[in-house]
Amino acid sequence: MRKTILITGASSGIGKATAINFQKHGWNVIASMRSPEKEKELNQLENVQLETLDVLDLTSIQKAIKNGISKFGNIDVLINNAGYGAYGPLEAFPRENIIRQFNTNVIGLIDVTKTIIPHFRKNKSGVIVNISSIGGQMTFPLGSLYHGTKFAVEGISESLHYEMKEIGVQVKIVEPGFIATDFGGRSFDFQTGNIEEYQPIINALTQQWQNPDNTVSPPSLVAEVIHRAVTDGTDQLRYRAGDDANFLLDNRKNMSDPEFFEMMNNQPGKE
Repeated sequence: MRKTILITGASSGIGKATAINFQKHGWNVIASMRSPEKEKELNQLENVQLETLDVLDLTSIQKAIKNGISKFGNIDVLINNAGYGAYGPLEAFPRENIIRQFNTNVIGLIDVTKTIIPHFRKNKSGVIVNISSIGGQMTFPLGSLYHGTKFAVEGISESLHYEMKEIGVQVKIVEPGFIATDFGGRSFDFQTGNIEEYQPIINALTQQWQNPDNTVSPPSLVAEVIHRAVTDGTDQLRYRAGDDANFLLDNRKNMSDPEFFEMMNNQPGKE
């Protein structure tokens, strides 16, 4: 019997690559996104159902899950992938942007998860995969809002895995490094505020973004890690994706704060 996976944020990047990966492995895929009418690739694939789901709209979450169960009879796996990044000096961000960042990356994830848990509890099985980031274990300059949400996702996921174990459900966290996705386009909110004192660090960071090194991985690599997390049958909680993720997170774990900050300050682009 085919298993079924629900993916949020499946219109591009990691979400879309994950939908394609699982479809190729013979799964039913509920590919959810804010504007499914614009999707021109996933809607051509067999056993893929497109659903409208905006993580800021609880009604759309409930409807997408209900429609998916109605179509395929069951949902076995949830991939909480939808999200975006807000970067820039904290002082520069309007309050509404701050609220949107946390509502999308944290409250939206909670709403989707909370909505599907009764279905998993009834079946006494299921897997919840939350897409975090290396930014859930370490930070980069100007990312106080984004990293705040990803640190929250890590804490929520780690604690949730205890209670989900009681109902036969696994919780997994996937931590990608730098990925060639749309994150720097429509999934990115960069505020500079035109505050002179922050310009040196803004210039250094934008220089790094404009000149990525060869450690940037394709979304398909993350999709493969997600597939392994879902299917490996273990209780492993965290999965890294990308050589840079291993390098940076190992260093963060093994270095003192001053040592790690010095390494980060010596990155290309920093004067």
